Amino acid sequence: MARTRVRTPRIARIASLVALSAALPLFTGCGSEDTSSSGTEGQSGHKAAGHKPVVVATTTWEGAFAKAAGAADVTVIVPQSVHHAPDYDPKPSDLAAVAKADFVLYAPFEPYAAKIKEAAGSKAKLVEVHLDNDPAKAGAEVTRLGGLFGTKDTADQWKSRLDSEVAKLNGELKAAWPGGKSPSVVSQVFTAWVAGLAGATPVGTYGPEAVTPAQLATLSAKKPAFVLDNAHMSTGTVLPDSGAKQVEIVNYPGEDLDLLAVYRNAAAELKKAMAGS
Repeated sequence: MARTRVRTPRIARIASLVALSAALPLFTGCGSEDTSSSGTEGQSGHKAAGHKPVVVATTTWEGAFAKAAGAADVTVIVPQSVHHAPDYDPKPSDLAAVAKADFVLYAPFEPYAAKIKEAAGSKAKLVEVHLDNDPAKAGAEVTRLGGLFGTKDTADQWKSRLDSEVAKLNGELKAAWPGGKSPSVVSQVFTAWVAGLAGATPVGTYGPEAVTPAQLATLSAKKPAFVLDNAHMSTGTVLPDSGAKQVEIVNYPGEDLDLLAVYRNAAAELKKAMAGS
């Protein structure tokens, strides 16, 4: 099994923009080419026999997509302990890792992406990752990354495992439906995939902003059995006094970069909630 290397530096809450600016010329002084990615093209040099792409991922979420796609050398910048990754401010040492990479994976909602792009230099290819744990979308994204990395066979094998895992979890969750009926759920916009995994009945979504009084009234009136909250963006109890059980869903994988574990953990949390209904 390929060994995945994960680097998790200390949190830099108060990063110096002056230091970052001073460090960038060291990484980009040799000139750069267009590092944007349309998501469809690969790099022939990375498809050479025996070449293992070096990947830097901003978070464990992007890192897990990279690992699933077949990357064996993955460095993660934002520590897994940082629950709200966009709050992290990269240090010059983080950017140094970027300069040595073949690919740099990031998400558009991360405000430091511009700094990462500047630091990518002439070697790294900047790749925007579409972070969505919806099984169909996740499978398609892993397949796309496998094409970029030159590891399509590995990506295809992982997708097959994903399909099998999702089918298994879906069956288990349906068997756990309270009273044998599909439960109604309200989901945070980034946890709606869990409703699909469970075969639940979606009656509304909220976020990423906090729920307004008007939304609270509308969503509560739907009488959902469960609220699928986003553990990384939680604002507390979403629908107080509605009677709905709130389930915290974790989208980011752990340091092992096992994306399938995210599905298993989400299913376990929802199954536990349904058992107590």
